[in-house]
Amino acid sequence: MIMEGNQVSKSEFKARALEFFRHVEASGESVIVTDHGKPALEVRPYRRSERHPLDVLRGSVVRYSDPMAPVDVPWEAAR
Repeated sequence: MIMEGNQVSKSEFKARALEFFRHVEASGESVIVTDHGKPALEVRPYRRSERHPLDVLRGSVVRYSDPMAPVDVPWEAAR
């Protein structure tokens, strides 16, 4: 399989997609698909996530002491 590192052009990927899929499955390595030399896509093995969907959000929500109080922040859209 001819690849520069783990990168392949879109045209080469299109012509040999099944071969690249098999390579990703067998090796576990991802393949970067480039468009005019710039990374555009990443094909990587599926890894099942055993995390609960709400665990992904844990710690990302800001707590307010009074969530019903008016927000006194100027909105950019109102300008």
